[in-house]
Amino acid sequence: MGTAVLATEPGSAPLPQGWLFLAERDDGRWTAALEGERAFAALARRAEARGAADGWGTYAAGGDFRTGMALPTTAGRSTYMTSGPHGWSGAAAPWSSLDFAGGDEAVRAARQGTAYTMCRGWIRVVHDRGYATDYYHLWNHIDADGAPVNTGTYLGDTGTDVTCGGSATGRHVHFALRQNGDYVGVAGHALGRWVFFNGGGAYQGHALIGSRQVGPGVALHHHGALGFTQGVIDTFGGTHLNKRTGPGTGHGLAGTVADGATVDIACSADGTSHTGRYGTTSLWNRLSDGTWVSDAYLWTGVNGPVNGWCQTARPDGLPGAAA
Repeated sequence: MGTAVLATEPGSAPLPQGWLFLAERDDGRWTAALEGERAFAALARRAEARGAADGWGTYAAGGDFRTGMALPTTAGRSTYMTSGPHGWSGAAAPWSSLDFAGGDEAVRAARQGTAYTMCRGWIRVVHDRGYATDYYHLWNHIDADGAPVNTGTYLGDTGTDVTCGGSATGRHVHFALRQNGDYVGVAGHALGRWVFFNGGGAYQGHALIGSRQVGPGVALHHHGALGFTQGVIDTFGGTHLNKRTGPGTGHGLAGTVADGATVDIACSADGTSHTGRYGTTSLWNRLSDGTWVSDAYLWTGVNGPVNGWCQTARPDGLPGAAA
């Protein structure tokens, strides 16, 4: 495994392009392929089967936008999102990238994975589920050549390094999301429980946690990563969401949960239909405390159950599917 970089002129508008590659020697002949090429997936499968690589497989989002990632900053601290969704190299789509600065200026791995130094100032971390993340303009970055990292591992400091090309105005980290060897739009994905949305143009957009919306130039607090069976309460403009004793408004009240709170989902069932920020649904989720909330007022990254179906009765009297 190695890296290949197509550098640009420092100070120019285009940023460098970079790929990881895999190479295999068989019967004295070498076969090599770059990320995104069909041969790369085949080499990755063989490498994973031998235990020589992990997280290199090909996956499709398929409506599942869970990443398990945190913000690329220090847990418990606030950092400014200086630019909303934009392209890796400017305004061109896909808008895969975000810029962060401030706080303690430390840049950290958004999720566990394997880190590679693409060139000076640029680290890429390969994660599970086909994802990878890029971190550019770094100062004082680690020397990573297939090094394992955990969520929150220090990668370097925000900076203005453009050794491999491009430009940087003010110190920051240029963070980008990739899947299956290509940059993918960050909109619709969550980092550190913040969900990101495109704006009318590149570098605009906003981040959302519950009903709280912030745009570029506002600090984002690092709340930690959202688990694959967790959700964020989004009352679509309210302050609290009613919890129920069963999957529907016909069941009794069982307290409330605050907008923006993170909840653990035990299982799901059909219930009464409601409309929230992301559309209309009859799905209800049983929380870890035994209470129920409508999926219309949750962001989970999936349009459906995240932890299986409950062993419960549906509103039409039919038995629920097995968990």
